[in-house]
Amino acid sequence: MGFLSTIASCFGFGVGTSFGLVIGYYMFIYFQPTDVKDPTICPLAEQDPKTLQRLLPEIPLWVKNPDYDRLDWLNKFIECMWPYLDKAICKTARTIAKPIIAEQIPKYKIDSVEFETLTLGSLPPTFQGMKVYSTDEKELIMEPSLKWAGNPNIIVAIKAFGLRATVQVVDLQVFAAPRITLKPLVPSFPCFANIYVSLMEKPHVDFGLKLLGADAMSIPGVYRIVQELIKDQVANMYLWPKALEVPIMDPSNAMKVPVGILHVKVLRAVKLKKKDLLGASDPYVKLKLTDDKLPSKKTTVKYKNLNPEWNEEFKLVIKDTESQALELSIYDWEQIGKHDKMGMNVIPLKELTPDEPKELTLNLLKTMEPNNPENEKSRGQLTVEVLYKPFKGDELPENAEDSSAIEKAPEGTPASGGLLVITIHEAEDVEGKHHTNPYARLIFKGEERRTKHVKKNRDPRWGETFQFTLDEPPTNERLLVEVQSASSKMGLLHPKENLGYVQINLADVVSNKRINEKYNLIDSRNGRIQVELQWRTP
Repeated sequence: MGFLSTIASCFGFGVGTSFGLVIGYYMFIYFQPTDVKDPTICPLAEQDPKTLQRLLPEIPLWVKNPDYDRLDWLNKFIECMWPYLDKAICKTARTIAKPIIAEQIPKYKIDSVEFETLTLGSLPPTFQGMKVYSTDEKELIMEPSLKWAGNPNIIVAIKAFGLRATVQVVDLQVFAAPRITLKPLVPSFPCFANIYVSLMEKPHVDFGLKLLGADAMSIPGVYRIVQELIKDQVANMYLWPKALEVPIMDPSNAMKVPVGILHVKVLRAVKLKKKDLLGASDPYVKLKLTDDKLPSKKTTVKYKNLNPEWNEEFKLVIKDTESQALELSIYDWEQIGKHDKMGMNVIPLKELTPDEPKELTLNLLKTMEPNNPENEKSRGQLTVEVLYKPFKGDELPENAEDSSAIEKAPEGTPASGGLLVITIHEAEDVEGKHHTNPYARLIFKGEERRTKHVKKNRDPRWGETFQFTLDEPPTNERLLVEVQSASSKMGLLHPKENLGYVQINLADVVSNKRINEKYNLIDSRNGRIQVELQWRTP
């Protein structure tokens, strides 16, 4: 009897369950709820006040306020450029933060603070609109509305008392309404001298903070305290009318126009000091005008010579004879490492008589500080010939401010040939499998030249120049530039690594006189190198 009842109960359960599922399915398909209605679609102008209040934070400014313009083009531009802007901004942030950290850590007895990881992520900020003000002053005022919900990964490693801790910032959100003022406007590129940034209201800042891998923001009360503290601190520093000032150039110098050309002929140097281990030096001269942002001009290198003769001529554009001076420095060229400064001196331009050549013999000094005892030591002498030619009336050569103007080759260069000048500026995103201590290696017509090593750096900057005197233009020649890494330790299995190379056809340099480009490195994932080439003729 018990067996039959068990079978009947199981059968009843199966039938009941199946019957219930069938009824539920048909009720779900054929019976519609009476309390659900189709959404009503109507223009914003016809919405009720409560609905508009709920939608207001999500409506772009250019919709709510006709004074704000749409910035779809700018958002698209930032989206395409963001991978490159990310690297550029992070590189600038590291450069700015490094001296500040170095100055502050001794106060707190911290060994080191460094960015272990610094990236702004893959999500760019967006601009909801921008308002531009027109004033009678020489300024441009913009008020963009910025929203950024990014996915950055910022890890800061702190070492102190033999311990190491990491702080990670993730999931950053920033909503801000800054006022950006460019003033004064000047006729020299980039056409403004300063940038002023103010906040028109307290910014919204939200982020995650991980200490030793644990989310510190999950601690009760910490999130609100940190967020309000950041808002108050930023507001106290930059809330309008207070502003962050970023100087771009000296406005007084930016408004000045060239007044003349300074012709400089570097003649010779005598009794220079020995810098090399073998009792010699490899001197060259750098020329630069004070208060001038153009790169320094350089003579050729005279190898193993303590009494070199150059007889090389240069032209420099003068903007102010009263405040500017010609700065001359002699360096000892080194194949590896930093070039040693052998001495320097300056020639104030106000001491020169226009259109009157003057030969000067300068005693080389350690620095230009008048009371420096190091200046009493003999460092040799440098002889130069200078001639200041002022512009007459409205006379101004078209290329007077052109920093890309090509100089002539020095005396003694073959009349049918010229001087090939190669400058290795920098490389980007180079990385070795076992070490990354990059240097650049040049091979041209069987000759090899090398830059200095830069330790543990994927974006090395060299700024080194090499010169080749040729009997004929290198129209059919190629330049091989290799980036290699040398191990900083002895006895490793991988003392050298190739990080990439590029071959440059020199025919374009001969025809264009100057090329300054970034080349993608072959056999490198993302590596690039910036090489500047000049072909100077007599």
